[in-house]
Amino acid sequence: MMEEMTHPETYLLLPLIGLLACMGSATQPSIESDPFGETPEKTPIDVYTLRNSNGLELRAITYGGIVLSLKVPDTEGSMADVVLGYHTLSDYVESSPYFGAIVGRYGNRIANGSFELDGQTYALAVNNGPNHLHGGIVGFDKVVWDAEPLEMKGAVGLRLSYTSKDGEEGYPGTLQTVVTYLLTNEDEFVVEYEATTDKATHVNLTQHSYFNLAGEGSGDIMGHEVMINALHFTPVDSTLIPTGELRSVEGTPFDLRDPVAIGTRIDENNEQLNIGGGFDHNFVLAPSGDSLVLAARIFEPVTGRVMEVLTSEPGVQFYTGNFLGGSPLPGKAGKPYGRRTGFCLETQHFPDSPNNPHFPSTILRPGETYQTRTVYRFGAEKTR
Repeated sequence: MMEEMTHPETYLLLPLIGLLACMGSATQPSIESDPFGETPEKTPIDVYTLRNSNGLELRAITYGGIVLSLKVPDTEGSMADVVLGYHTLSDYVESSPYFGAIVGRYGNRIANGSFELDGQTYALAVNNGPNHLHGGIVGFDKVVWDAEPLEMKGAVGLRLSYTSKDGEEGYPGTLQTVVTYLLTNEDEFVVEYEATTDKATHVNLTQHSYFNLAGEGSGDIMGHEVMINALHFTPVDSTLIPTGELRSVEGTPFDLRDPVAIGTRIDENNEQLNIGGGFDHNFVLAPSGDSLVLAARIFEPVTGRVMEVLTSEPGVQFYTGNFLGGSPLPGKAGKPYGRRTGFCLETQHFPDSPNNPHFPSTILRPGETYQTRTVYRFGAEKTR
């Protein structure tokens, strides 16, 4: 039986309503849309701008469900965009390491692009060395989603829907998928996932925004202080596929139960860090049922910005942008992003679960509904 978590679920940050009063009187949440270009196939893409009553702003497009920008305040109320990305649709189409995108059908890796389900073997697209990554060659990050704006008390939202056909990227079953983005007056970016299928299949959806709480384009994330509420992680082989072990974090650089600067641990001489070029590992969260647990907390000490991640998922992939720096395309600040200039916290089921029956199951069958929820909560605290 798993031990008690060190950090209880109630360790939450209060919203910045008082702080933001200095920015002017509160307004009603709003959502608006504008054109954002066309795909190479001439499909029009729209951008939706969501604003809450406190001035937080999120922009997302129908291509890949990509979050283009997310503006949040620091301790002085100054707003900055805290997600990495590009200015133009063509840049996302040409070369993007999943910036801000919805990832599916299966987030993370499946070994050798293959799994067996109900006695039948399925061959998936192989797009990451010998393995299948983030849904394949044309995953959910590269498709056009239908969009419906939502307005409700205390929040605005965007409901994105996509039908993945039977056999797409090798997966069985026609998958009806709905991902809803909400921006609440509690300064939360909420992501709700739902899916149904007409054949047994594997599903593991996630959101792949890269964050830099000092502001995108401001430099590396080595000074960010991270806490991950996990007693175990899943070590990986040389191709970043889990070995099947649930390893204790005790006595390792992966013990992030108490806040520590990313740069303090990331370059330690550790086999797992050497394999990933830094952190690129799944952390095992406490079982939650359908409720939310606090998975992680990140503090940026210069601006005071804080992000907390709550989820109903059993795992979270902590990735420190170790493979950034290979694209010549400029980011929103006008220069290419370098290595470790953003981090991801991808809430998920474990990588390669289809080939590890002792991992939490990712099988979805007809008549069932896949439902998960993740909350990114923003605030600020005094700098040190």
